[in-house]
Amino acid sequence: MTSPLRFDRGHTDDLMSFLAASPTPYHAVANSAERLEKAGFRQVAETEAWDATSGGKYVLRGGALIAWYVPEGVEPHTPFRIVGAHTDSPNLRVKPRPDTGAHGWRQVAMEIYGGPLLNSWLDRDLGLAGRLSLRDGSDLLVNVDRPLLRVPQLAIHLDRAVNTDGLKLDKQRHLQPIWGLGDDVRDGDLIAFLEQEAGLATGEVTGWDLMVHSVEPPAYLGRDQDLVAGPRMDNLLSLHAGTAALATVTTAPDALSYIPVLAAFDHEENGSQSDTGADGPLLGSVLERSVFARGGAYEDRARAFAGTVCLSSDTGHAVHPNYAERHDPTHHPRASGGPILKVNVNNRYATDGSGRAVFAAACEKAGVPFQSFVSNNAMPCGTTIGPITAARHGIRTVDIGVPILSMHSARELCGAADPYLLASALAAFLES
Repeated sequence: MTSPLRFDRGHTDDLMSFLAASPTPYHAVANSAERLEKAGFRQVAETEAWDATSGGKYVLRGGALIAWYVPEGVEPHTPFRIVGAHTDSPNLRVKPRPDTGAHGWRQVAMEIYGGPLLNSWLDRDLGLAGRLSLRDGSDLLVNVDRPLLRVPQLAIHLDRAVNTDGLKLDKQRHLQPIWGLGDDVRDGDLIAFLEQEAGLATGEVTGWDLMVHSVEPPAYLGRDQDLVAGPRMDNLLSLHAGTAALATVTTAPDALSYIPVLAAFDHEENGSQSDTGADGPLLGSVLERSVFARGGAYEDRARAFAGTVCLSSDTGHAVHPNYAERHDPTHHPRASGGPILKVNVNNRYATDGSGRAVFAAACEKAGVPFQSFVSNNAMPCGTTIGPITAARHGIRTVDIGVPILSMHSARELCGAADPYLLASALAAFLES
């Protein structure tokens, strides 16, 4: 049996801090942007004309971020090297009329976002975070990162068969968290509470995008602390690695053969069809404007896209020791065994043989081992932003990621070495 690889603890510590500080897609891209700012990147507005200056730039839109670095004197038709990721995770999100309750309990009305493991949200201390839209047209991030809500499970005395017949949850009736006592439920209570938390005047909030999160911090796990448990690894682990890789390669811009790009999208967990999702126009618009701002024409745009490669980085499935039969018998990705190359011949993943060669070369350059993942033929295969990116933009795309357990749980698990190994492979890919 192969021993687990040693890892850069500083990188993993930083990932844990990033996860804890990013309870929503809006916080995640803000934190990524802050890190890029420290590396010399500057924000550009989509509503303004872009110039031809070199250096690092980024665009923020909602829960999405596109960042890129233009080396000095680069040709307009220079291809891009893109690391793609998504910023959203399955969870519970606040409805337009949030204030509800019954039988002396005050509750908050929730809608299910994506495909979460619903039972993982039971009996957890939950905070509340998101984006507040204000009367003056601006947005404000808010994060109540302390025990505020709880979805209580029914006691076993009232559900005697739960351990034999399984837990059955009705998404409408059983997943409305409690946040207080009283029969005097009034419309506006939750938003008034958040206005007070944010130091805003009453009535200043006119819109919101809010969601719950577990307030339990990420932590090392195991006898040797060689595992990491934490929230939103799917897919903030990839966003963190991509941010670190982009910041790293731009410290030596003379070594760059391509224009390195980080593309982080929202709404992957529900189909990517939004103005901030991978199936929207954001990435194509930013790349085209970058070409045109450097004096390029449509021919330069076509040449640049034809030579571009994207690594779509998203978490995948490590082999589960208690359910090994659910995996393909010859493909058992292990935690801390290196990133995985995802393959599906029905194009649920975008990887093909030439894409495999690109990723293998990056891993070889970085000195990083990699593993292959393919689903058991009897199990439906998930998908990613990879096939969407390839089809929408005509860009060669390769699907990769880090193997984890408990995907779509409120708290997931990975090997402590894999985040650093992924970031190293991504950096080698961006500067190749």
